[in-house]
Amino acid sequence: MTKDELITAVIKSCKDPELTKRLTSEIMDATFENIGKAIKKDKRFAYPGFGTFSVRNRKARKGRNPQTGEEIKIKASKTIGFKPAPSLKNSL
Repeated sequence: MTKDELITAVIKSCKDPELTKRLTSEIMDATFENIGKAIKKDKRFAYPGFGTFSVRNRKARKGRNPQTGEEIKIKASKTIGFKPAPSLKNSL
């Protein structure tokens, strides 16, 4: 699903004739911006019935350059993980 498809789906779900695509886009952008800030600050964001986003640490490891086959070191890094809520997981 693309951003445009998500915005269109939200507009259809709300059934409000005054809800424009531009306003919905601004609301969605603000929502995701605030979710990102919450993950940075608290290291997690939970939405009941949907799931939890949390910061996960990846250890440093060895990898291979696919073109040359040479072994390389991959630095430790942080990433975001998602754990679906039981209700979402069971609906799949």
